[in-house]
Parts: sequence; C-alpha cells; structure tokens
Amino acid sequence: MVKRIRGYTGGSVAGSEGEDRRKDGADSGADVERPARDRRLPAPPADLRDALLAHYDRHARPLPWRADTDPYRVWVSEVMLQQTRVETVVPYYQAWMRRFPTLETLADAPEEAVLKAWEGLGYYRRARNLARGARVVRERFGGRLPADVGDLRSIPGVGEYTAGAVASIAFGRPEPAVDGNVRRVLARLCDRPEPTAGWLRDTASTLVCPERPGDFNQALMELGATLCTPRRPACGDCPWSGWCRARAAGTQEARPLPGRRAPVPLRRIDCVVVVRGANHRSAPRLLVRRRSTEGLLGGLWEFPERVALPGIARGVPLDPVRHTFTHFRAEYRPALVRVEPGAEVAVDAAAGPTRWVTPAAAARLALPVTQRRILQAALAVLTEG
Repeated sequence: MVKRIRGYTGGSVAGSEGEDRRKDGADSGADVERPARDRRLPAPPADLRDALLAHYDRHARPLPWRADTDPYRVWVSEVMLQQTRVETVVPYYQAWMRRFPTLETLADAPEEAVLKAWEGLGYYRRARNLARGARVVRERFGGRLPADVGDLRSIPGVGEYTAGAVASIAFGRPEPAVDGNVRRVLARLCDRPEPTAGWLRDTASTLVCPERPGDFNQALMELGATLCTPRRPACGDCPWSGWCRARAAGTQEARPLPGRRAPVPLRRIDCVVVVRGANHRSAPRLLVRRRSTEGLLGGLWEFPERVALPGIARGVPLDPVRHTFTHFRAEYRPALVRVEPGAEVAVDAAAGPTRWVTPAAAARLALPVTQRRILQAALAVLTEG
C-alpha cells in the first residue's frame, strides 16, 4: 500500500494552478476545507513541505554532521560549508572533530593549531572566527551555543544564514536559512528573475516547516545542491517540478539571472625561498614569515616577497604557482636562493615576524596551498643537489 503525501504526486500535480484541490467526495457540493495559500507561492506551503520532506526522507545524503545535531557540531559544519563543496568538507569536518571535539577544546586551542587544521580549506577568516566565537560563547553564554537567532548573530562570523541554520537544525526553531542553493530553488519555484533578500527571507519563512524546521532547511539546500543545480537541473526528479513556475515557462536555467561579474585582476608576486646551510653536514634552514592576523590569509606562514629582502640574489627560478582568490588571481613567481651557513639576511621590518625553520618544521606550519606547493618545488630542487 502506497501512502500518499498531501499534494505530492511524484513530480506532477493534478489540475491547473487555479483549480481547487478538494477532498475525496467533494463533488457532492458540500463546503470543504481548503488549505491557505500564500500568493507568492504556486501551491499551499503545507503541500510543498510535505513533498520536499518525503523526498528528503528517501534521498538525504548520509553526511557525518547529520548523525549528531549537537549545536557545536552543527555550527562547525555550517561554517565549513560556506563557499565550499560538501565532498571537500567531509574529511576536514571529520579531522576537525577529532582535533577539537568540543567547543571547550576549540576555545583553548592556539591559533596556529586552528589554522593548521583548516589548511587547504580556504577562506581562513572562517577558522579564526570559529576560534574567536568559541571563546565568546564560553564567556557570554556559559560554554553553550544559544538557541536565539539574535544571540547567535552576536557571535563572530555568524550571519543571518548561519544563525538560521544552527537555530533550526540544532534547536528546532522554525527559522529560515537562505544560502545560494535556496536562493536558486525559490527563484525557480516562483519564476523570479531577480529575487531580493527581503523576498527570499519572507518566502523561506513562510515555507519552513514548524514541526521539522532543521530537516526542511537541509532538504531545501540539498535540493539546490543535487537536483536544482545551476546548469542542467534534473527537473524530472524534483519533488516540486509540478509546481515550478520556471519549469512551466521554460526559464529554469535563466533563474535567477546571473549578476554582472567584475573583471578579475591578475597580481604577480615575486617571492624567495632563502635556504641557509644546505650541505651534507647540516640540515638546511628556510626563511619564512608570518602574515598579519588581519586580512587575506591572516596568521598563515609564507615565503617572503622579494621586495622585503633588499640585496638578495636573483637565485634559481622555480615554476610559477597560480591560484584564484575571491577578488583576484595570483601568480607566484618563486626563486630559490642559497646563502652560506651563518649568513645574515636583511629583512624589511614591514615583512612581519620571520623564522628560520627546517623543511620538516616548515611542513608542520600552517601554510596556504600556494606556499606548500612552493615548498615542495624547492625541496625537490634541494634533493637533486
């Protein structure tokens, strides 16, 4: 026996949008109860919720943070998932929970350890804000994340989306959580070319399920991540396909309209791997410097730029390393420079803290992906002689 879900017919809806949905036997002419409909939506919110949750119950991905809705774990997962693909996050999340299993362990951790655990995930400000946030929660909320959205938003790095996600998933609060996936799904459902933030927030608030808000928000985000994708959406498998106004109009791939992209500038950065004492009698030492804790890649270690090393030799060029940041593309042009053991190397004071480290010690530092690639290239040259 198949249990029918109210308003869900496996991707199709009987009748036109304006046709009343009556209970069985309603053709007798008796008055019937009709579900309330929000004029923004193509179907009653309850029907949309039921269809989406039924689909989610069957097809939800078994992600590690879904096994335990502890508020700290939910918070960490939501921060990691910002601007990062799920498959990339999974191993980082698992390693993070082994290293910092509780909010208390994160609050006590030195920044260097936090950045090292985040290495390779990008957007390092997220890691610093998690550590700062853990200390704020300990000081202001007794070591427990608050359930109130306003209190959550007072934590460093927690914005409207993260607060809504944590409140709904961890605490069962009927709060919306609008990310890029949700924006796309709602824009297509209602065929809105340029949905405003206010419209999205109101629409998501209307839809969120009072009984299962966390599951609903995750289901809506997952729908956008797996079926209602930016290109070639799998409309035939979507539980909302029969209601989707964009699909009916054939505009689904044009909703929402893409924003105008600004040109991405290219920055060329000359940096130097200075090696001291590289011979058969002593292990080499590499000169590294720590970036300011504020700004891009704050608190991470890197090889100094040539402009910070007045009088340094040209050295041996290494292969360029390219990387795309949010607002620019970078091309690092590294060179390997050997100096005698005990030689002094003048470093501009503006370069910040510097340190001579062995290759093994360098590998243990929190390095951006670009600098780790430069380190590997330099070590390959040193190994060859």
